[in-house]
Amino acid sequence: MYINNILSKDVQYIKGVGPNRVKILAKLNIRTVLDLIYYFPNTWVDRTNITPINKVRIGEKEAVKGVVIDKGTIITRSRLKITQVLIKDEKGYISGVWYNQPYMEKIFNKGDSVIFFGKVEFFRGAFQISTPEYEIIKTKTGKESADEDDIINVNRIVPIYPLTENISQKQLRKIIKYALDNYLNYIEEYLPDYIQNKYSLINIKQALYNIHFPTDFSELEKSKKRLKFDEFFILQTAFALRRKRIKENKAPVLNIHGELFNKILNNLPFTLTSAQERTLNEIKQDLISGKPMNRLIQGDVGSGKTIVALLSCVIAADSNMQSAIMAPTEILAMQHMKNFSNFLKDINIRIGLLTSGIRKSEKQDLLAKLKTGDIDIIIGTHALIQEEVAFKNLGLVVIDEQHRFGVLQRAKLMEKGGFLPHTLIMTATPIPRTLSLTVYGDTDISIIDELPPGRKPITTILFEDNKKEKLYSFILQRLKEGAQIYAVYPLVQESEKLDLKSAIEMEKEWAEVFSDYKTALVHGQMKNEERDKIMKDFKEKKIDILVATTVIEVGIDVPTATVMVIEHAERFGLSQLHQLRGRVGRGETQSYCILIGDPKTEEGFKRLNIMTSTNDGFRIAEEDLAIRGPGEFMGTRQHGISEFKIANIIRDNNIMEIAKEAAFNFIQQSDINHNQNKRLFDIIKTKYGDSLNFVNIG
Repeated sequence: MYINNILSKDVQYIKGVGPNRVKILAKLNIRTVLDLIYYFPNTWVDRTNITPINKVRIGEKEAVKGVVIDKGTIITRSRLKITQVLIKDEKGYISGVWYNQPYMEKIFNKGDSVIFFGKVEFFRGAFQISTPEYEIIKTKTGKESADEDDIINVNRIVPIYPLTENISQKQLRKIIKYALDNYLNYIEEYLPDYIQNKYSLINIKQALYNIHFPTDFSELEKSKKRLKFDEFFILQTAFALRRKRIKENKAPVLNIHGELFNKILNNLPFTLTSAQERTLNEIKQDLISGKPMNRLIQGDVGSGKTIVALLSCVIAADSNMQSAIMAPTEILAMQHMKNFSNFLKDINIRIGLLTSGIRKSEKQDLLAKLKTGDIDIIIGTHALIQEEVAFKNLGLVVIDEQHRFGVLQRAKLMEKGGFLPHTLIMTATPIPRTLSLTVYGDTDISIIDELPPGRKPITTILFEDNKKEKLYSFILQRLKEGAQIYAVYPLVQESEKLDLKSAIEMEKEWAEVFSDYKTALVHGQMKNEERDKIMKDFKEKKIDILVATTVIEVGIDVPTATVMVIEHAERFGLSQLHQLRGRVGRGETQSYCILIGDPKTEEGFKRLNIMTSTNDGFRIAEEDLAIRGPGEFMGTRQHGISEFKIANIIRDNNIMEIAKEAAFNFIQQSDINHNQNKRLFDIIKTKYGDSLNFVNIG
């Protein structure tokens, strides 16, 4: 993967490409020779073992070969489009089936000779394969017929690549084979020998050739292992390098037994949960280490992350250090200010609030006090990272809902200390351990996995759309009892393409049905000031029913908001539904989350049933990750992590574990600037230097 000029050569100069196919390959993100070599198959078909159709095994993955004899698309009552392509061999019939992909019908013609590969099902008395991998090996006109002398297409394990229009599997195989034969030798090994030996990894050239054209499945598995290991290892080495750079800095040793800390801890109106105590102890160990803390607190909504953050800030104040808390919205910053002020009202700790909405004179006064050290804790929004904000001795940075801030924004706040301050990150999005290894590979993680005593579990109910009268009757009763209601919709305005109810239209309906109560609308297209004003009014109970989009996903505590209604619930991810549900259940009154949905797929039903069966955010996160995959779950680009080409963090968790171990050991033991390691660090810099923005190599 070490990029030299030859491997950077434009793919159009490869035999079989030319100017016309360049545009086709660009759609597959293939632009250079290296891209071509690293364009991996998504499956492989054993053409030494084509199964006669009458011998296929139900529930097993099989490769079958036949001639297309029929095709067509039907539309069910639920408007599901089902496309079927029927093939036959000398022994029987089997269909390839695609759902909501009617264009698949145009790809096949009667008389084509094709191969289907996938899991065999038996449905209504016939064999079928849902969404099979396929290849047209011979059209009815004879075009693209398989050449018996073509060693890359017949009587062997054949790669199946993701394709786009106007290029076939056979054509792409031929181009990739040429690239491997003529350019593979220019790829240099970058893994140290001792790592290859320790983890039984084959060399990179062997892996790259056999991932495309393996001689047997044993060789294929060895190639997969090496290439998956590499993807994890390169990322984890970047994380290990960042962690080493952070820990090479010195940080102040804080006083964890201070008078103010003990006074607040002893006067808390509640007892910390064991999970809060464990997390606080982990933070204390960081704060006395002399190295910068870089810790993430994961905790479900309402688990008590804020009080842990407050106590951490008090430790800093006991040590004559300042703390800064950055929240994603003004209303959330104000909520933190109110909560902190309540706990600190009898304590000699000076606290301030800095947002873009404060008066100029008030802002100048705050800035002056920050600079002279007359404010111990400052709470704010993005306003905290403005150039004019300066601290006397910033010792602790707390970032709330970190995924709302980019890497650069977080770094700007951390740079405002005269040294690298301790950093505490908080998120209410439970992240499965498998994913946290890749998203937070450089970060220590604390998990608050229990709720404070006295909190009643939220009751989640699935409603059908045609039972609105029953729902409205239930809500009216809650309103009469003094409750407030959230009603969430996936769209702001109605879409011509999607038959979904919009927040704007439904706010009118809610206002009409509950005309004796005050209704308001909030959505992401509003100006921040307008949105914050409505949220503030809702918190102060000037509004009874808040109709909203997912802008309230990360929001304020409103103890009297006890009902959350989510329409078109099947349109939301599990973790997002759980975050929305967390807006209620903030007080001691029984709270309800009502999901209104009409899922059209098995996955949709599964998602909503999980929501009704558990309130455990970590279990929900694991299920969500399994259903949607890591990219969609986290939004990998937002987190600066490139999509893996071959590795999968769920399926390949065991490889990820050893790659992390190898990477962190390597960084501890290796000279980063040694010539022997130059190729590896060039790869890391090329791949992650910009997107992660903290891997500073060379």
